[in-house]
This record gives sequence, C-alpha cells and structure tokens, in this order.
Amino acid sequence: MPTTTTTNLGPGDEDRVMATAQQIVNSLNTPREVRENMLSIFSSFDNRLSNISDLISDSDSTGVRFEAAEKVILRWNPDVSCHSLRWEDSPDETAEYLSAIDEILKSVVNMSVRSDNEIIDRAETSLQMAMSRLEDEFRLILIRNSVPLDAERLYGSIRKVSLSFAVNEGEIDEEFESFAQVGGERECFHERGASLGDDLCVDLINADAVIELKEIADRMIRSGYEKECVQAYCNVRRDALNECLLILGVEKLSIEEVQKIEWKSLDEKMKKWIQAVKITVRVLLSGEKRLCDQIFDGSDSIKEICYSETAKGCIMQLLSFGEAVSIGKRSSEKLFRILDMYDVLADALLDFKMMVMDEFVCSEAKGVLAELGDAARGTFMEFENAVKNEASKIPMHNGEIHPLTRYVMNYVTLLVDYNEMLNSLLENDEDEANGLQDEDIELETKTPFAKRLLSLISSLESNLEEKSKLYEDGALHCIFLMNNILYIVQKVKDSELRKLLGDNWVRKRSGQIRQYATSYLRACWIKALHCLKDEGIGSSSNNASKVTLKERFKSFNACFEEIYRIQTGWKVPDPQLREELRLSISEKVIPAYRSFFGRFGSRLESGRNAGKYIKYTPDDLENYLLDLFEGSPLVLHHVRRKGS
Repeated sequence: MPTTTTTNLGPGDEDRVMATAQQIVNSLNTPREVRENMLSIFSSFDNRLSNISDLISDSDSTGVRFEAAEKVILRWNPDVSCHSLRWEDSPDETAEYLSAIDEILKSVVNMSVRSDNEIIDRAETSLQMAMSRLEDEFRLILIRNSVPLDAERLYGSIRKVSLSFAVNEGEIDEEFESFAQVGGERECFHERGASLGDDLCVDLINADAVIELKEIADRMIRSGYEKECVQAYCNVRRDALNECLLILGVEKLSIEEVQKIEWKSLDEKMKKWIQAVKITVRVLLSGEKRLCDQIFDGSDSIKEICYSETAKGCIMQLLSFGEAVSIGKRSSEKLFRILDMYDVLADALLDFKMMVMDEFVCSEAKGVLAELGDAARGTFMEFENAVKNEASKIPMHNGEIHPLTRYVMNYVTLLVDYNEMLNSLLENDEDEANGLQDEDIELETKTPFAKRLLSLISSLESNLEEKSKLYEDGALHCIFLMNNILYIVQKVKDSELRKLLGDNWVRKRSGQIRQYATSYLRACWIKALHCLKDEGIGSSSNNASKVTLKERFKSFNACFEEIYRIQTGWKVPDPQLREELRLSISEKVIPAYRSFFGRFGSRLESGRNAGKYIKYTPDDLENYLLDLFEGSPLVLHHVRRKGS
C-alpha cells in the first residue's frame, strides 16, 4: 500500500490541479473500472485530490442522462428515424420527449464548463432537432384546436333596439316621392344601440390544447427559440382571426372596391362591420389576449408581442373599411350608419388602449375615427342642403302632407338618438345658427345639435312656404301649410325633439296653425257668407224682393256646392284638426244660414219651384260639412237630407 503524500501548492493551484485531473480522466475515454484505478493513483499523490471521485461520478451521471435524452430526441426526428408520433395521440411519449428536452437543457448548463466541444455540439444539435419538431407541433396544435366561430350564437347574444324610420333605399330624389307615400308611411328598421351580453366569453382554442401549447412555448423560450415560437403563433392566429372576420361578413376589400358598391349592399356591409367590431373587441381580441396570457405566462414581453402582432392585421382590415366609407360619396341615408360606425369605433379605441394595443394601431384607429366624424358632419350638411334646395314644382293635389316633410321629420326624430354624439361632432361649427335670427328662442341656451335642428326645420318650413305658393286656390294654400306644420309639431311633441327645441317653439307653430285656419275661413267662405247678408234685400222679410232672394239662395247654393265638390277631395289627415276645421266652418256658416233661412225662406217656400232655390236646410248643411277634407271628391245631389 503506497504512502499518501501531501504536496504544498500555491493559491489557485489546487483548482487548476483538479480541473486538469478531470480533463485527463474525461479525455481518456476508458471504461469505468480503468478510470477508478487511475483515480486511486491520483489520490495517492495528494489526499486533496481524493474528492475528484465526486466530479467523475457527476460527470458519468450527466453523460448517461444526456445520452438517454439524445436518443429520445433522435427517435422523434423523422430525418433520423422512421418512428413518427402524433403529438396528441401519445401523451406518455410526449411527456418523455419534453423531459428529454429538459434534460438536455440541464446538461448543457452542467457540461458547459466541464465538457469538451464535441458534447456541447451534440447537445446543440439535439436541441435544434427538438425545436424544429416543437415548432411544427406548436403550429399543428394551434390549427387543429382552433374553435370555429359560432356567428349565430354571437349575433343572437346582441341586444337590438330598433327604431321605425320611413326611408327609401336610394338617394334623395328631386320630389321626395319615394320616401313616404301619400297614403301612409312605409316602415323599415334602423338598428341602434345593439350591444353584446356582458357574460359572453368564447374560447378560441380548446382548453386542453392550451396546456400543451404552454409546455411547448416554455421549452422553446428557454432554448432561445422564442422568435420561432412567436412567428409560428402569430402566423396561425392571424389567419384564424381573418377567418373569423370572414364568418362575421367582413371581406378584405380595397378602398376602391368599397366605393363601387351599391348603397343597398353597402348598407348591409356597414351593419355587419358595426357588429363585427363589437364582436372583435369583446370576443376575439379579449379571447386572444387571454390566450396569449395563458400560453406565454412566463414572459410579459412575448405576450405583448404575440398579442399585438396577431391582432394588428384583424384591426387594420376593419379600419380599412371604415376609412373607405368615410371618404366615400356623401348622401343622407348613410348618416345613421356612419354615426353607428363612429360610435362603435370610439368605444373600440378605449378598449384598444385598455388592452395595451400597439401604438401604431391606436394611432390608425384615431385617424379613422376622426375621418368618420368628418364624414358624419359633411353628410349632415349635405342633408341640410338637400332639404333647403329641394325644388319640386308639382303641388300635392289635395293639400296633403308633403313627402319632404315626412322624410325630414322622421329623419331628425331618429337623429335625436345620437344627440350626445352630434353635440360633440358639431361643437365647433360656426354656421349652426344661420337663419335663426327671427326665431323667438334663446339661442345661447341651445346645444350645438339643437341649433342645427332649428336651422334645418327652419329651412324645411321655408321650403314648404315656397311650395304652398304653387296652389292657385288660397284656401288650399292654407290647408297645405296647416297639414305640414301640424305634422312637424306633432313629431316634435311626441319625441325627444321637444326637449331640444323647447315649448316656446311648439307654441309659436301652434299659433301659426290657428292663423292659417283663420286665413282659410276668410279665403274660402267669405263669398258664401256674403250671399247671406241683408244688404240689398230690404229691412224686413215683407219688403224683400223675391227675385233678389232667389238670386241670393241660388248664389249661396252654387258657392256651397262648389266648395263641397272641391273640398271633399282635400285631405286633412289629423282627425283633431279635421274636426276643428269643420267646427269653425259650422260656427261661421250655419248660424248665418239659419238666420237667413229663417227670415226669408218662407217667402220662397210658398211659391212655385221653391226647391230650385231652397235646396238645403241648416241641418242638411251641417251634415254635408262632415264630408269635407276626407280626400274623396263628392258631388252634391239636389236631394234634401233629413236633419239629424
């Protein structure tokens, strides 16, 4: 048994001796028994070298585990082995493969100081093979486990609020005849205020697959292959989100293609876009963010990169359509859709910021939002100009409500739902109070939108005043204005417009209607009433000339029959106004006729052909007045009706 000696070594020399001894042992590539004999020999020279056995033991253990892990990696490599496995179908072997990667990563750390370049190269080669396989599996798992978007369920979860609106499907035509039929209003629905249910949550990837994806992503990131992992994720998920947009009805169209679409089709695409933005923000983007948080839980920076890069393409496609609409041709029927688009994009922009969306995307969204705001303002101005300049020269044949009046008032009634938004968009407009100087209202207390409404309705009233001049009959002129102004007043009183325009505005228009009613009575019945005056007849019934009386009764009959023939064809749609007009006529005409008939009728009734001159009793006239303003022209027969 040789005697162990101790050699004096300087500072640091011991570590160098240990490293050299280990290198000699590793480089010999000899069986374990031979290395153990050599260990005894080294230890006999200096007892401080006796702990080299621990190093050799660790080295042996690491080498064994490395080689076992390397074999697992090679077995799954199709270029080296015929053995190919489907990841989801082989959970045990999948776990073994991931453990092998963990072992190689651990071995690389342990061997980087102690092993030669050959072992490190082998480890890097194995990792490269493994990462290539993991990248493929990562991509395939993402594709296979993407959950198809259930559009019917999503649309079913949208709460809809619909408002009735008489509207045509084209642009404003010269006569507005297609916007509201004389016989009544056509109804369609403009969806407004739709929102997704608060409890809506959709998984974009099957839950079980998320765990596998996270395990793969963890290994790729730890191995330094985060770039490849991010690229695989973004490529697959971008395509998946684009497919979702297609399911929601949002096609990838250029600005030029959008601007060539006919209005009816464009309207449908705008509606789908509005719903798609809501679903994208509430469902797709929130789901995508949740997915990134789960898969890339260990790295905040990678989470942000994946989320931003994946969502960017989807959002930019939506913004492209919004931009195309904003710079398209402006026409009145587009305003509501544009306002809805503006509204939903404004909400989405707030969500983008909360989701820490890419600054470029937020900037683009702000730009499109501003363009939609400009488009809304411009479209509103186009509508104002259309109302002001509508110059149809064909009068409504029966004094009925003009289609322009119906269209404009239904239009502005619906606009009130956008009150706050329009106040914001019109806030800095300088010409909002043009033409309102004569209005008896306090303009300084009105909101920007209210001022524009006052201006718009004032333009409508001016236009109607011009159209009333088309009637040669002064009485029909008054009936036309009464019908139209009353329609305007009723629309204001029965909606939120009243709060915006105020009670003083309503009272002023109601006063105008009364004035027109008075003008109607003067224009229409003054000639008939003149026949019932005493002038030229004599101071008493005995002195009255029968010839003069016959002419008076005959003239009155002719006037009344002409009025009856014409005005039974005139139309007063509002039953209350119709009744008030009949009552006013009755209060003026019936007492005058009753008095004239009572004083002078007996002089003629006793003579020959009395029925030729005295055709009607006062009760007959009162009954005939009930036929006026029904819109169906009638002719009086010379048959006396029984008094009721």
